Amino acid sequence: MPDTIAISVEDVKKDFYLPHEKSSRSIKSSVVNFWRKTEKGGNTQHALKGVSFEIKKGEFFGIVGRNGSGKSTLLKLLAGIYQPTEGAIRTEGKLMPFIELGVGFNPELSGRENVYLNGALLGFSKKEIDTIYDEIVEFAELGDFMDQKLKNYSSGMQVRLAFSVATRAKADIMLIDEVLAVGDADFQRKCYDYFRKIKKDSDVTVIFVTHDMNAVRDFCDRAIVIENGYVKRAGTPDEVADEYLKLFNKSSDAEEVEKSTNRWGSGEVKFEEISLKFDDNKIKLLSSITAMDDVRDFIVDFKIYNVNGHLITGFNTNDLLGLQTIKAGERSDLKFSFDNVFGYRNYTIDAEIVSKDNTRVFDKWKQAASIKDNKSARYKVKYPVNIQVEVL
Repeated sequence: MPDTIAISVEDVKKDFYLPHEKSSRSIKSSVVNFWRKTEKGGNTQHALKGVSFEIKKGEFFGIVGRNGSGKSTLLKLLAGIYQPTEGAIRTEGKLMPFIELGVGFNPELSGRENVYLNGALLGFSKKEIDTIYDEIVEFAELGDFMDQKLKNYSSGMQVRLAFSVATRAKADIMLIDEVLAVGDADFQRKCYDYFRKIKKDSDVTVIFVTHDMNAVRDFCDRAIVIENGYVKRAGTPDEVADEYLKLFNKSSDAEEVEKSTNRWGSGEVKFEEISLKFDDNKIKLLSSITAMDDVRDFIVDFKIYNVNGHLITGFNTNDLLGLQTIKAGERSDLKFSFDNVFGYRNYTIDAEIVSKDNTRVFDKWKQAASIKDNKSARYKVKYPVNIQVEVL
């Protein structure tokens, strides 16, 4: 492998055997089928069907694809968690996977004790952890909670702590799999600032698996789209992002609005639909929410980002309408209008439904809608933008 290459993936295939639930397997059949690799009671899933690419040292490389496309399987192969069924993966240098952060944490230990435990698993000595402990706590913003047991932390707090420890590990290659999705918006921005610093000031190679096309455009030097176990497209961030968005292209006659499946939440109340309509120099945002259970005092929030992932503006129902309440089985339609003051670029809209204290996410929908080639814009303004939102 050339000295300039950090990772080489050569015709990699990965199969998983899936037994049928009701199939009975004797010891004899298990031994026989271990060599046959298939049996009457199950089938084989071909997660990757022949993937090849190279990543240069110091490159920020994106891997995108729809759910079930094979991208997470590929990341686990790169991390050494899985072994290829066929093909070869070669790496040059120490590799640090940011996958399932917090593995090895003990919920019965305090945050402080878990820093030392997790640090030891990452190869730090106690003396080294003593030296960087204050930096870890400051980055995680958990100074008041470090002596509490981890089981009392929220999932977001645990991720913040795990990420803060992991970023202190020295590595030549970093593998990142949507680990920032759980953190709050402020912590996500801090993590992105950390990645910008890595990209600018170091020669670390970063492999970034994500659904966020803004992040791909902002960070990556090159990227690939995985679809049905193959590399569907390799190229520049813009080329790959456009190819990925085509997979979700659902445009109306009035405008190009594209939707992705990058969403999560507890689901007691959730978005049914989000759409945009353009009327002269106005944008109308139409959203429908439905409830599975009775939910009181929640907030519906919308944020608008540019192609670099920078927050442009936002608004929420708490400021405009007050706290919302909905009963199980009910549907609520929310309609807003605001001036199209965003300039001639592409934009995405994130939407979320959260509890009034922001401790619970009922539905978080990243890139719920997007505006391509904002030809309706009549203004050129500096960001961030203050907009007047009208409730329809």
